[in-house]
Amino acid sequence: MDSDAFISLANIRLPTSSRLLPSSWCPDKDLFLLVSRSAGRDKLSLWKMQGAKKWEVTFDSDQPGAKEVVDVAWSPDGTSIAVAHHPPAITLHTIEDGRQQILLPIDLPQASASKMPRLKGIWWTQSPRRQTRSTMPDLFKRRNVITGSAHSILRGQPLLDPLHDELQALSSSELFAFQGSSTRTAAKNSQPDVISSWPSLTPDLLAASLKQAKSGKQVSRPGEEFDESNEANTGSSLVASDHAGNSHCFLDGRYSLGSLSLGESCFATSLHQDSERTLLLFMTFSSDGTVTSLDPCLVRLPFLQMRYLRDLAKVSSSTKELTWYAMRVVKEMRAAWFGSDTQSGARELGPKWLRAFEARQRDQFGELEPNPMVDLTYLLVTGRTSDPLSDYLGSGEQMSERGILKWDQTVSEALVKLRDYSEKRLIPACQRIHLLLEETLGWSQLPEYAFCALKTDDIRTSLTLARSIIICASWLGATARRELIRFRDFLNWVRYEIARANSTTDVHALPPPRHDPLEVNDYLMSGLVVSSIDRWFMGPVPHFSEDDLRIPNTRDLETSIQVARETLENPRSFSWPPNVKMQDLSRLDRNLDALMQELATHCQKIFSEASKTALRSAVVVPPPLTIPEHAVEKPAPIEAPAFIREQTILSSEHSFLQYLAIQTPHASEGSHLCLLRMTRQYGVSESRDETAVAILQCLRQDMIVVYRLDDPGPTFIATVDYANVNYRSLGSETVRDIKSREEAMNDVLQRMRNGELSPVPLPINQTRALSGCREGRVTLSVNGRVGRRVACVLDDAGLILEVLDMEGEVDEEEGDISQISETADATS
Repeated sequence: MDSDAFISLANIRLPTSSRLLPSSWCPDKDLFLLVSRSAGRDKLSLWKMQGAKKWEVTFDSDQPGAKEVVDVAWSPDGTSIAVAHHPPAITLHTIEDGRQQILLPIDLPQASASKMPRLKGIWWTQSPRRQTRSTMPDLFKRRNVITGSAHSILRGQPLLDPLHDELQALSSSELFAFQGSSTRTAAKNSQPDVISSWPSLTPDLLAASLKQAKSGKQVSRPGEEFDESNEANTGSSLVASDHAGNSHCFLDGRYSLGSLSLGESCFATSLHQDSERTLLLFMTFSSDGTVTSLDPCLVRLPFLQMRYLRDLAKVSSSTKELTWYAMRVVKEMRAAWFGSDTQSGARELGPKWLRAFEARQRDQFGELEPNPMVDLTYLLVTGRTSDPLSDYLGSGEQMSERGILKWDQTVSEALVKLRDYSEKRLIPACQRIHLLLEETLGWSQLPEYAFCALKTDDIRTSLTLARSIIICASWLGATARRELIRFRDFLNWVRYEIARANSTTDVHALPPPRHDPLEVNDYLMSGLVVSSIDRWFMGPVPHFSEDDLRIPNTRDLETSIQVARETLENPRSFSWPPNVKMQDLSRLDRNLDALMQELATHCQKIFSEASKTALRSAVVVPPPLTIPEHAVEKPAPIEAPAFIREQTILSSEHSFLQYLAIQTPHASEGSHLCLLRMTRQYGVSESRDETAVAILQCLRQDMIVVYRLDDPGPTFIATVDYANVNYRSLGSETVRDIKSREEAMNDVLQRMRNGELSPVPLPINQTRALSGCREGRVTLSVNGRVGRRVACVLDDAGLILEVLDMEGEVDEEEGDISQISETADATS
């Protein structure tokens, strides 16, 4: 036995208690994740195999208590990490810097913090690729977009200009910290609930005809536009299971499919997906005891194999991006006019100027009831100024050219922004939303989309709201253009009066006025203090119709024809404009902000209900062991196994090969490792199940164990050669009677006591003593890849992290070895 077979790659002392998870190792990179807890909250850090820490993320919680990291899963394309928390939450992080990409919504019943379900595990499985050969090549590069659909029309539209991305803002500590040395706090979701809970796929701004905004760190490289996109996540399934029997499913790791209840007091121990998009969940039932079924729970998702769901998901994603874009446009327009926490608005400058004049009237000239508007109107009509107004216009402090120029620039830029944003951004975005909703309206009337629960009335209401936003935005653009003309006339008048007040020469030598007195008076009455633009951001949700905006027509068809004939006979008798009473539009509400919120709420409701189609049409085939109170019959009371580890290999013929490694409870004759090799079929009427047993261990060509010779002795890590282990069949009758893994272990132990089975000593190949692990228990995580296997060892105190390089090849045909993580006392 070689005691120096493992090469130590790194030995790191960690400052705080750390732990490894079963899926800590990255499947295709020399990276692993560590979870540490400090100051009552969990931290997740990414490490290279050589011992260098790449980044660290701290999780905060809005609820009482800090979030606890329960499990992690790696995306199939290797660029994202899904993290399951408690209280229940799922976050996606980039592998580059740990930045939080999205907070996935989880449907949970209303419960108190003590009764809140706890997530038990999370899995991210890749969809099997089907090679489909088309007789006609994709010459036009449609990328599976149907010609004439809404997305094909959007591809020909000009891209809308991007907005400022608030998620790209960095703190000063992140800007000036050394690379890899800063601890990033998971960014809080700045999106409103209606957007964050909206089901959507990976953001594709080009599909929604939106231009991608690049942050300062993103630098384009030559030929970047010709790179092929990694579509490993397309069609993948992200599934999280809680202990209340709920499975939360997400398509492509993002698009929420809702929750599926598989029973009470149970959770999924492992999950696999076959080529027909059937989920195999091995369930653990926990009530009085804990038992795990040998047969999987089958969840067939027939609707997931059709393109209807993906087309609906694409429309939902594009509508979400356009809606969120339009909401931010309205937010920036409101901030430009009314101001925000970080900037002052143009709306306040006029009342502020008027209040300063009113304060001068009251404080310096002793007027008990000052009325600045009377003095300004008197000056405009007569050209004569009162003493307070003359003093105010001549004061350099209040009426300097710099102050007037700033006023002019601020208000002009705000009005131009309102005009351009409403006409060039908001209207095109809502027109695209209207186009996508029209396609959804057509789907709601097709029998193929009956499972999607698309309600025609809700879609028509959303279409009406989109049209109302387009009308109000166009109305705002015209009003802003008119307001800009009036404001500039007002400032021209103010500049002219200031020049007159400060002039020491003959007033006749002054340049002629360039303002229109009527426009100035109109702005004084309805623009300086109370502006008409305020109504586009204040008030209730508008509920007007197109008929409220039209010119009323009092003529019937017969009268109109008679007037047309008379006009043709005598053209001079026709007068224009006709004597028609115009509509009074001042009574109509026009709050764009409220309209956008209403549209977003209706659209989110439509697509959230439709996203549950796959689970609504799911077919669940429960395992034979479905009752939590299932009693395991055994001749003598036996303790529960220390741990159970599995390796499952799916085949294409509705069958799977599963290996189980079960550590038996420690008894007088010592502790044993029970190995089960099972070939089982699922989803067929006649099942041929085979089960064989050996008192050792079995996963792949080699197996890694942690053991201790004596209780106070050193801890060793070793590989086991089980190639020559002989398995013994348990018999078909026994296989039919055994329903759980615990029953299988108890049956094997009983056979061993009866002398039918005899244990075989561990055939250890190579071993190495773990330094610093004499005290406490050891956590081991193994990651096997083609041509290499590495192990990460951590003791209970979290002080020593040892990364070992273990020699030996892995069978390329069988693929990656499964990850093992367990706290083990001894395996003998």
